[in-house]
Amino acid sequence: MQELYIDSVNHRYGGNEVLSSVYLSCKVGEVVGLLGRNGSGKSTLLKIIFGSIQPKFKHLKIDGEFKLKGYLTHQVSYLPQGYFIPHYLKIKDLIDLYINRYKEQILQLDVFKSNLNEPIGNLSGGNRRLVEALLIVYSDAKYVLLDEPFSQLAPLLANDLKEHIFKLKSEKGFIITDHYYRQIMEVSSRIILLHNGCNYAINNEDDLRLHNYLPK
Repeated sequence: MQELYIDSVNHRYGGNEVLSSVYLSCKVGEVVGLLGRNGSGKSTLLKIIFGSIQPKFKHLKIDGEFKLKGYLTHQVSYLPQGYFIPHYLKIKDLIDLYINRYKEQILQLDVFKSNLNEPIGNLSGGNRRLVEALLIVYSDAKYVLLDEPFSQLAPLLANDLKEHIFKLKSEKGFIITDHYYRQIMEVSSRIILLHNGCNYAINNEDDLRLHNYLPK
């Protein structure tokens, strides 16, 4: 079974319970959109799956086997909200560092091909964010977690990123969260809303209004 699955997630910050018995699954071939207001636990859940946060309790299974942390399996990659690559590293070195299986494909992309000898910090803010996102999308990991990938991208760059996600969807599973909910609705196979520490299946914008994510 090619599936990332986590359930019984409980986590609190001090006296505030952020996640309560939350569960989430993502199969290869799926793009799962994760929505929720600020503080609802979206980023926390992705970090728990990846392994950079240890919750009070969780069950994590990857391809049917229980795992302690996603990153230890080399099957899970994670794009955090802010820039995470040191500004002085050159694009060509980042390709060697992050990309193996898809190296030929990524070398054909203009944003890489035209900046191979440039430090990533020399790129515009949008291109830098796009490069970081594509390095994660084209990594060897089977399951890709993207935290706010569209927030720093102009519409054309956001559409570029969505095209790459669609291109690799048959070989990978994606879990994506963003405040731009329409981008999430456009790219996702299905959508989950985190609200009051629990998760709800979302089929349309009316469901988002029902759970007070959008104004009624």
